[in-house]
Amino acid sequence: MRYLISSFLIFVALCGNSLGNEPIRVMSFNIRYGTANDGDDHWSKRKEFLAETIVAFSPDLLGTQETLLDQRNYLAATMTGYESFGVGRDNGKEEGEMAALFYRASRFEKLSGGHFWLSDTPDTVGSRGWDAALPRIATWVQLKDLKNVGSKPILFLNTHFDHRGKQARQESARLIRQKIQALGADCSLIVTGDFNAEEGGGPYVALFANAEGKDSPIVDTFRVFHPNTSPNEGTFSGFKATQVSGPRIDWIGCSRNWRVLSADIDRTQRDGHTPSDHFPVTAVLE
Repeated sequence: MRYLISSFLIFVALCGNSLGNEPIRVMSFNIRYGTANDGDDHWSKRKEFLAETIVAFSPDLLGTQETLLDQRNYLAATMTGYESFGVGRDNGKEEGEMAALFYRASRFEKLSGGHFWLSDTPDTVGSRGWDAALPRIATWVQLKDLKNVGSKPILFLNTHFDHRGKQARQESARLIRQKIQALGADCSLIVTGDFNAEEGGGPYVALFANAEGKDSPIVDTFRVFHPNTSPNEGTFSGFKATQVSGPRIDWIGCSRNWRVLSADIDRTQRDGHTPSDHFPVTAVLE
């Protein structure tokens, strides 16, 4: 019996990756649209720094926001080993900002994917919802995890809520919650995005809180890992490394079957400048 137990423990140690224990590294990053008039922080002057920040964390899954076609293509060419997926919010092709996502090609097999707009007609390309200033989009993929054999598929969804429309953010949160339940039936869930909303506000509650007696399908990874709030959890930097106060508006959500091994705000900076006007947020999930 002792020999059998020892043999089993050795087997688990050698084969742990095939038993569903390989963590997944997730990053969400608003990279600031490349045509903005940002002076010394213009995309052309910070793109290498931004790509290096991503590579340093080495995400298996990356959700980006405000990503124009040239920016998506730059990251796809610079970050070797990843597949990208995303369309422009204006025409569902290449025009306008994307919620482009990236996944490690050696780790995942794409099973399906798609896009919808944050509006009351989500299948209408370019539709603008409620009081939103601009069209807003969500991009999703279903992935097979090749390192965790036998595990559920993963629904990975990335989005960007409107910066002005209060109703639009509220309704967008409700829509995302509905969509991940429909698209992610029998899947593990991971949601990334810039939600332009503070923790505890209406959109946050609509996405993460109990509703009609039912738990949300996802939890806020940062608050799971950091149960107590602090005054320095801001994720909008305005390119200033010292700007760490303010609301935490960038979130990573996951379904309850994940264990949150870590969740952080990446404060990478050089000479007082950050690689984008948002700090990237990260989570490691098992």
